Amino acid sequence: MLSYPANFEPAEEGGFVVTFPDIPEAITQGEDEQDALLHAADALETALDFYFEAGRTVPTPSRPKRGQYLVELPASVSAKVLLLNEMNVQKIRPAELARRLQVTPQEVTRLIDLRHTSRIDGIAVALKALGKTMEIRAV
Repeated sequence: MLSYPANFEPAEEGGFVVTFPDIPEAITQGEDEQDALLHAADALETALDFYFEAGRTVPTPSRPKRGQYLVELPASVSAKVLLLNEMNVQKIRPAELARRLQVTPQEVTRLIDLRHTSRIDGIAVALKALGKTMEIRAV
């Protein structure tokens, strides 16, 4: 799963302001570290929605620096990020991927919609149609 480094800076009014160096659109705040972490996960997913709506490549997470927290994306969101990014690398439009998968374009659109729940199997099949293999492992 993808994990993005986050900066936690003390806020003037108390608590922490959370920013993501790799995803500058994601900014949030929390009353304490635990609250800030909860809001950070939500802010990160919300910001990624802007990338998906525009069909833009999502920046890959950088290596965390000392003092940064890691905010992990859910497996299904991580898989969708990988799919969208690979489609962009190969310059494959949803209609072309639908043709390769022999499905309707709407089905591919749902695969790259963060608000739509997709089975990870479907994302894996789409990646395979792009010549990629999804690997899942426990560490």
